[in-house]
Parts: sequence; C-alpha cells; structure tokens
Amino acid sequence: MAQTPGRFAVGMEKEQALADRWAALGLREDDIDEKFVRSAGPGGQNVNKVSTCVQLTHRPTGIAVRCQSERTQALNRFLARRRLADKLEELRTGRIRAEQARREKIRRQKRKRSKRAQEKILATKHHQSRKKANRRAGGDD
Repeated sequence: MAQTPGRFAVGMEKEQALADRWAALGLREDDIDEKFVRSAGPGGQNVNKVSTCVQLTHRPTGIAVRCQSERTQALNRFLARRRLADKLEELRTGRIRAEQARREKIRRQKRKRSKRAQEKILATKHHQSRKKANRRAGGDD
C-alpha cells in the first residue's frame, strides 16, 4: 500500500523519523534559512527552468547544506534536512567520519615521507662536502 506523502514527498514514516531526529537534536524550523536556487548539471529542461536545488543554513551554528540530487524540490527539501541533521549530529558527538580519518592518515604518511626525503638529501650533501673537504686538504678519497 502506498502512503500519502506529507510535506516532503516521502512516506509518513520517514518524515516522522526525521522529525523525531530533529527533536532529539534540538533543531527547530525557525533556526533555518531555506533558499531555492536552480540546480546545475544534467536534468534538461527541468533543471534549467525550475529551482529544485535547496540550500539550508542553520543560523546558530552557521552550517550550510545544499541538495540537488533529485529532480523534485520536495524530495530535495527532505534530503537537505536529513544532511543538516547528519552534520549537526557529527558536530555534537565529535564523531569523525571514516573518510576524514583516512585523509588524515595519508597526510601524516606523506609528511613522514617528505622528512625522510629531506634527510636523505642532506646526507648526500654532507657526503659530497666531506669529499670536497678531503680534496682541499690534499687527502685521498
């Protein structure tokens, strides 16, 4: 059986789950600036003529979310609210996403690599300077 959609063109269960999540996070509709703009990318006439992209800004934290993944404005409104809840949840719980952790790990590895490369370059320079110093002193190589 198909359920009648509410405000966001999704099932009432999903809409209620989002409302419960917002209540748990302490989010209110009054704290949000909602703006509709034209989407970009593929989509043809619908993208060019209808403002289906949704931008939400949470005023107290300054977090902004933009959603243009679907062709309908109502569904993008729902998805943007869900993304905003995700971001605020991450901010409040201090949870670092796996992708960010992976990037940090790679950054640390590269920093270690560059230190090793610098040490290697310095070692060869010292070696060369010792050879030249030996030549000046009249010593053998």
